[in-house]
Amino acid sequence: MLSYPSGMTVSSRALNLLADLLRGHRAARGTRWRKLAAGRQALLVVAHLRKNDTYAELACGFGVGTSTVYRYIQEGIELLAAKAPTLEQAIEVAKRKAFVILDGTLLRIDRVGMASGYDRAFYSGKHKAHGLNVQVIADPVGRLVWISPPMPGARHDMGAAREHGIIDALAEHEIPAAADTAYQGAGPTVAVPQRRRRKDPDTGRFRKLSRHQKDVNTAHAHRRGPGERVNAELKNWRVLRKIRSSPNTADRLIAAVQTLMIASA
Repeated sequence: MLSYPSGMTVSSRALNLLADLLRGHRAARGTRWRKLAAGRQALLVVAHLRKNDTYAELACGFGVGTSTVYRYIQEGIELLAAKAPTLEQAIEVAKRKAFVILDGTLLRIDRVGMASGYDRAFYSGKHKAHGLNVQVIADPVGRLVWISPPMPGARHDMGAAREHGIIDALAEHEIPAAADTAYQGAGPTVAVPQRRRRKDPDTGRFRKLSRHQKDVNTAHAHRRGPGERVNAELKNWRVLRKIRSSPNTADRLIAAVQTLMIASA
C-alpha cells in the first residue's frame, strides 16, 4: 500500500486538547513506552474522525499495525467522549446567550439488523433512510453548544427533544430558542415559523400567509441560519456521514466529535 502527505481542516486547538488528554491518561496509567507519541496518536484519531480513513490506510501512513490503530482510536474516542459536556453544562452556557438555535438532524447508518422488524425504529420516513436522530443546540453566531445522545431515526424531533429534557430545561431557565415547525407546541420560549391554517375543514384548503407573516418567517429563517451551519459542520466529520459501527456505540463517537468541535470554536 502506498502512502502520501495529506491535510485536513481541523483547528490545532482540537488536536492539542486530545494530545493533552492522552498525555494525562498515559501518565495516570504509568505507561513507559508507546509506538507513537501522544501528539502523533492524537493526529491519528483526528484523521480517522475527520476523514474516515480505514484502519489499514492509517496503519500504512503512521507505520504501525492495524490492531494498534484500532486500540489507539478507541482510546482517543473514550477520552474525548468523557470530556463532552452534559445538558446541564450546556444550559449554563445557553443562559449567557441572547438566544439559542434548536434543530434536529439525521446521521445515517448502515449496520442495523432487519430481523423481526428491528430496523424499523431506525428508519426515517422524512429522509427515506436508516439513521440516528440527534438534537443540536447552537448559539446565535453558529457555534456548537451541545449535541444530544442519539436516538433511533424514526423518532420525531419534538419527541426526542422532550425525552432529552431540552424543552423543559429551556422553559425552566426561560432561554429563548429558535426552531423549525417540527417543534410546534414546544412552549412560549421556543419560537417557530408561522404555519398556514386550514380555511375549510371539509375541503382541506389552506389560507395563504399574509405579507406580514411571510416577513416574520423570513426573519425567523435568518435567525436559524447559523444552526444549519452547525449541522453542516457536524457532517464534515466524515465518520458521521454514514456511521458504519454499531448504532449502540454511536453515542461515544458523536460525543467525541462534539468535544473536538467545541474545542475548535
